[in-house]
Amino acid sequence: MILDWIYLFIAGILEIGWPLGFKLSQTTEGGWHKAGWITAAAICMAGSGYFLWMAQRNIPIGTAYAIWTGVGAAGTFFIGILFFNDSSSLARVLSVF
Repeated sequence: MILDWIYLFIAGILEIGWPLGFKLSQTTEGGWHKAGWITAAAICMAGSGYFLWMAQRNIPIGTAYAIWTGVGAAGTFFIGILFFNDSSSLARVLSVF
């Protein structure tokens, strides 16, 4: 059962990776760098789905999905603030919680 929670944590971290990859592909010039970030995003997306699937063997679907999307959304939100100068207004921060 502990392994399933580890799978779910990995799925949540990878869920952060694909929007990050999309964002980085938009901030680079064309060519390999853009394609590389899009490829990384696709790998994170597939990996996230796979580890969510693995976690759901013993974790209820509603619990797994809520945690998976929460980790992905909150993680992406904080990466946006820390690295892309997204607004950190009180209303935005409270909306995440």
